Order: sequence, then structure tokens, then C-alpha cells
Amino acid sequence: MNDLAEIKAQARKAAFARRKAAHHAGLVGRAGLLSEVLAGYRGVPLAGYMPIRTEISPLPAMEEASAHGPVGVPVIQGEAQPLKFSRWSPDGPLREGPFGAQVPEKDDYFDPEILIVPLVAFDRAGNRLGYGGGFYDRTLEGLRQRGGCLAIGFAYGAQEAAELPLEPTDQPLDMIVTEAEIISF
Repeated sequence: MNDLAEIKAQARKAAFARRKAAHHAGLVGRAGLLSEVLAGYRGVPLAGYMPIRTEISPLPAMEEASAHGPVGVPVIQGEAQPLKFSRWSPDGPLREGPFGAQVPEKDDYFDPEILIVPLVAFDRAGNRLGYGGGFYDRTLEGLRQRGGCLAIGFAYGAQEAAELPLEPTDQPLDMIVTEAEIISF
């Protein structure tokens, strides 16, 4: 393992511990600010995610947004490939996808203009540390080349880091929303 990979692994380990503690703290209204942000973009195609493990859940905000326009969730296509986004509805049938995340039973792909991005850690410069597969970095790069998208990181405030180890392929976020704060760049 190279030095940067080891530094990222240590940063992830520390961030997972902070996220786990925040997740189990029983915070109420975790997606309230995310709902407020999305209300300003009613009807714009967006994609969120199906939370796994201790990720903060965007589902309440996604449910509200689905009343006004298309909402999707990511579907992993394979290693080192960008994500595709399949239309999701709150009561729609789901199946197990890679890494334990639920995905719509039938794929109905579209390109979102807003992307709610899960993360392990973030900093005040709009950088994020993900799980290490590069799925969101590849996806954001492609969406931005095709005309852009608003990338909103969604996390617990406890996931903030003073600085993050970065690579040239890491894609920055346009905004970060926590349970208590909206940070725009």
C-alpha cells in the first residue's frame, strides 16, 4: 500500500468512528435542512442514495422531492465504472444491490441534475472522502462534462475533518448539508 492509500485508510477509520457516534446519538430531524435546500429546486431531476450502515439518511427529503419530480438512486454497474441512476419511488419495489444498498426492482435510468452524495468525511473546502471505490468521482466527472450537476454532500456534522488526503481525480462538492448546517462553496 502506498503512503497516500495508507493516509486515506487512517482518515476513513477515524471518520467512520465519528459517524457511528453521531448516528447513534439519536438526532431528530436529520434531513430537515436537506429538505429545505431541495425545496428550492422543485421538479429538478435528482438522485439520492439508499443509506447503508451508519450513513445519514436522505430518505425523508427524497420522499418529499418525489412529489415534484423524478428522484433516483445509484446502481453500481461494475468496478471502476460510473454509477447510473434508476428512478425510485417511496413505495416502489426494491432488490438488493451491490454493497447491501437497495435499488429499484426494475431499472429506469436517467441523468440527475442534483446529486445527493454520501461520504465518509468532508472538509470546509468542499472535498469529500468516500469509501475508496471512486464511483462518485467518476460519476460527477461525467455528469459535469455533459452539462453539470449540483453535488450536495450529506453527512453528520461530526464527519467534518480539518483536512483530507486528496488525489487529482477527487471531485469537489458544491455544497454540504449536515443535520445542523448548510455549507456552500
